[in-house]
Amino acid sequence: MPKPKAPPKPTAAELELLRVLWPLGPATVKQVHEVVQKDRPDMAYATVLRLMQIMHGKGLLLRDESQRSHVYAPAHAQDSMRTSLLGELIHKAFSGSGKELVMAALRGHVTEKERREIQRFLHGEDQ
Repeated sequence: MPKPKAPPKPTAAELELLRVLWPLGPATVKQVHEVVQKDRPDMAYATVLRLMQIMHGKGLLLRDESQRSHVYAPAHAQDSMRTSLLGELIHKAFSGSGKELVMAALRGHVTEKERREIQRFLHGEDQ
């Protein structure tokens, strides 16, 4: 059986829009733009529209054209996208070693609270 195709790799700007769409669900460009404006008041509606059209062309978004305003939705679940991006990072930056990724993260990118949560997880207390 062939391995499922990995989702296309989003740019940083595309990933920003996906992070809006995953919790929002299917939405129009206007709805996405309104959410984006809270953190990025400088981002124009036309920019969001252009990005979402490009993302649709790349296969990152699905588009429902049955209504007057097109409705967009992520083509891939957040977990699927994260898994794909993480696999690529492990391969490129850590020579394929998940352990090296975890060790690098623990060396400086984890708060003390997160460290305790990880400890509980590793000891089977959070499962």
